[in-house]
Amino acid sequence: MVKVAVLGYGTVGSGVVQVIGDNGDLVSKKSGTEVTVKYILDLRDFPGDPYENLVVHDFNTILEDPEINVVCETMGGVGAAYNFTKQCLAAGKSVCTSNKELVAKHGPELLEIAKANNCSYLFEASVGGGIPIIRPIMDALSAEKIERILGILNGTTNYILTKMEKEGADFNDVLKQAQDLGYAERNPEADIEGHDACRKIAILASLMLGKTVDSEKVYTEGITKITSDDFAFASKAGYTIKILGVSEAKGEDSVLTYVSPFFIKKSHPLAMVNDVFNAIFVTGNMVGDTMYYGKGAGKLPTASAVVADVIDAARHVGKNVPCYWDAEEAKLADIKDASFKYFVRVKAESLEQIKGIAPGGKVVDGDVSGQAGYITPVLSEKVFAEIAEKLGDNMLGRIRVYC
Repeated sequence: MVKVAVLGYGTVGSGVVQVIGDNGDLVSKKSGTEVTVKYILDLRDFPGDPYENLVVHDFNTILEDPEINVVCETMGGVGAAYNFTKQCLAAGKSVCTSNKELVAKHGPELLEIAKANNCSYLFEASVGGGIPIIRPIMDALSAEKIERILGILNGTTNYILTKMEKEGADFNDVLKQAQDLGYAERNPEADIEGHDACRKIAILASLMLGKTVDSEKVYTEGITKITSDDFAFASKAGYTIKILGVSEAKGEDSVLTYVSPFFIKKSHPLAMVNDVFNAIFVTGNMVGDTMYYGKGAGKLPTASAVVADVIDAARHVGKNVPCYWDAEEAKLADIKDASFKYFVRVKAESLEQIKGIAPGGKVVDGDVSGQAGYITPVLSEKVFAEIAEKLGDNMLGRIRVYC
């Protein structure tokens, strides 16, 4: 029998308990042993909850109980969650988590502690919610040299951009709607400024390389500057706008990793990923493109991924499930050395100016009064920065174009 403790009884934690409860027979059958929840750690009481008798307030109750084989960390953050995870792993208890911030910041350290104590640190739910992506990269694609990962990694921003496109609404109006529906937090900075997607692509890039991609060094740009006017131009030109997390191999020892909004052709599969759904492309040198699609967040999809890790841990009690991710820091290519096409939105009277300083591009008619659009030829970031400086206040916005 495998007995589980859940740290944090919020959205995901309560979902984990529900999945194990509702699908208990299936979870136990696939684990090869009975799996039950013994403790739920939370500061609060939950009178009337069907699992209220499992709630404890002292972490040491879990840490010191030899019957606990697996711990699900669904607290979030890098404070108590980090300390509790370390202590559990040091005690030989496997930890399954949905905490992308903790995985991105301390993943290699926690994997090493797990290995030293014959247990596992598993984090399928930290990227893509219910979308299987960590295990495919580590297992199904283990024979591949992964050349590129790109995807829509945040459901909140994808929902906002979808509504802006479909309804012609302004960013702030859609953000408030997303908050009212519970898709966005009261403080939405982690989502709309791209930090959440940054942590996720850093995790995927680290698994891609087997070395650590520091999320704090990844170029990150959010969606707060995107306007309904940008969508008007995009639609006329046959594009939509998505915020993508990208990691591309650059030679043998370097990777270019970044988060940015992009114009993307409406014919591209990612252009058809709408609302809170996520999708991730993984390109291997032998298999080519593979795509993973589904709900990137939400109580039960994320909890399902956590419980999948519980099953894996239950199958390997007393053993370590290996993960190819070393603490050595990966060499990051500078986005300043990258090249893209750029959509540039300018004052109408400045169209000839940009055509002159970035010749060979394409004029886009967005039918927006007083404005003109232009898609440049492929330019380096350095060259485009010089063009932007020359345009000054005449440039109203710019978005990279995914080619």
